[in-house]
Amino acid sequence: METIILAVVIAVVVLGVLGGLVVGSRRKKPLPPAPPTTPDLTAPPAEPHVGEEAETPRDEPRRTIEEVDLPEGADASSVAVEEPPAAPAIEVPEPTAGRLIRLRARLSRSQNALGKGLLTLLAREHLDDETWEEIEDTLLTADVGVQPTQELVERLRERVRVLGTRTPAELRGLLREELLQLLVPEFDRSVNTDSNLDTPGIVMVVGVNGTGKTTTTGKLARVLVADGKNVVLGAADTFRAAAADQLQTWGDRVGARTVRGPEGGDPASVAFDAVKEGIEAGADVVLIDTAGRLHTKTGLMDELGKVKRVVEKHAPLDEVLLVLDATTGQNGLVQARVFAEVVEITGIVLTKLDGTAKGGIVIAVQRELGVPVKLVGLGEGADDLAPFEPEAFVDALVGE
Repeated sequence: METIILAVVIAVVVLGVLGGLVVGSRRKKPLPPAPPTTPDLTAPPAEPHVGEEAETPRDEPRRTIEEVDLPEGADASSVAVEEPPAAPAIEVPEPTAGRLIRLRARLSRSQNALGKGLLTLLAREHLDDETWEEIEDTLLTADVGVQPTQELVERLRERVRVLGTRTPAELRGLLREELLQLLVPEFDRSVNTDSNLDTPGIVMVVGVNGTGKTTTTGKLARVLVADGKNVVLGAADTFRAAAADQLQTWGDRVGARTVRGPEGGDPASVAFDAVKEGIEAGADVVLIDTAGRLHTKTGLMDELGKVKRVVEKHAPLDEVLLVLDATTGQNGLVQARVFAEVVEITGIVLTKLDGTAKGGIVIAVQRELGVPVKLVGLGEGADDLAPFEPEAFVDALVGE
């Protein structure tokens, strides 16, 4: 047994010695001969190794940009470093007085269908019951409202019967007086942006989404900036996608600061921060754009009520403007009733009043809420928001 073990050990040792000899012979294999020292002029130049140029100092002086040959037709100024783009210039809005003159003609072109229709009917030779019914239908079609229409027709019938007024000029004057009376010219239509306290005037803008509420808030900021006011915007409509971006774009164009919060955040918190920012910045006016969801009246009441309460921790609201789409007619009156139950409306803004013959909504909504129409939107332009003037409106309807 011992003999077998001894034989195995000897065999292992022999194999190890033989393996070492093989490896050693491989390591001692001669390297290939070095390349010839004579340079091969036909071969391409070798690529420099990393850091090779850095190891060799450049003794020759470096040329300045003036000494470098430029392409023909170029000069040194074209090599200048490109400057970053300049910030967009702040726009100067059109003064309120100037835009009224321009917009009055547009209103006249778009709204005089009502006035022409009434004057045509009143100029008939025989004003019988059928004609007066047509006059009543014309007024109802223009969204004047049932009660105001009945009052207007009754007064017109009486005055035509008593006075015997028949000439076109006399009829126009008579119709103008009665329409103006329905518009309640004694209403105070100024937008109240002056606070009685040492705080900015606070204006809250409410209305259903889709009526142009956020756009109206931005346009109102332009009106106030044009009047020399320093404005802060509060993007409290946090539930509609991109509402805050839209409002901030309006503000940036006229240099108004916009306070905003996260999408879907608490509207009352944004409104609170906006008023706080306005106070700290010494602003003249803070405009707060609110959410306009009408899925449930209870939810709307909770949201707007909370915004109002939180804002009034700083100062009382000076103005609550309801934005209505003039083309919605009687549906706009339903919206007006709901918002009037939620917050105390102090003024109305009618948008999209251009391009529609339903100008009677001005009369109907004032009668419904008992508050004045203060501003009207007469186009898509940035400065197409103007104070409402009853006399100019009636003149546009019946022709001057």
